[in-house]
Amino acid sequence: MAGVTDEKPSHAAYPLPGIQPALLTADGKEILENEVEGLLCIKFPWPSILRTTWGDHERCRQTYFSSYPGYYFTGDGAKRDADGRYRIIGRVDDVINVSGHRFGTAEIESAINESEWVVESAVVGYPHDIKGQGIYAYVIAEKEITDAEIARKDIIASVVKVIGPIAKPDKIQFVSGLPKTRSGKIMRRILRKVAENELGSLGDTSTLLDPAVVEEIKAGRL
Repeated sequence: MAGVTDEKPSHAAYPLPGIQPALLTADGKEILENEVEGLLCIKFPWPSILRTTWGDHERCRQTYFSSYPGYYFTGDGAKRDADGRYRIIGRVDDVINVSGHRFGTAEIESAINESEWVVESAVVGYPHDIKGQGIYAYVIAEKEITDAEIARKDIIASVVKVIGPIAKPDKIQFVSGLPKTRSGKIMRRILRKVAENELGSLGDTSTLLDPAVVEEIKAGRL
């Protein structure tokens, strides 16, 4: 609450009155300690809770209430600090598994964006012979890149500093834009297909905000 809550950068802070969040492990056990990370769920209904999906109540139940019985599953991962503040770290279905380490794309993108070279980024996984999945980063640069290798080293250094060496991108492609819907949502499906070299199965891109961006990304694939 503005003027009341003590703030901390990048944190959503404390739950509003009446909201009872919980962090769960992958097998559905509630984590009671602070300074932990888990799956963000809500364990008690609140006044504006979703009640159904028009014409398909079963889909609503399956999507939000079946993963962890007795909880509303948000689909997000979150961290809780020592004081009980919450930080949303991204969708758990946008997870890259690198050598047994699971990373949310949002946390890697956040680390990449710490670099002075970067305006915006998007990260996807792609098949890797050794690590299972590699990290493919699409990066919009702050300024014209005259030495791509220096920029890549700086971006990797930023990721290593924020997360660690295990999360450094395997491939960094500099792009002028990202494929987005007219509402601004990044179409990760397209980026994933390009990273996996499945260029023939991108689907219809004509409804994107700027379809030409897809052709540029395809042409510059690493």
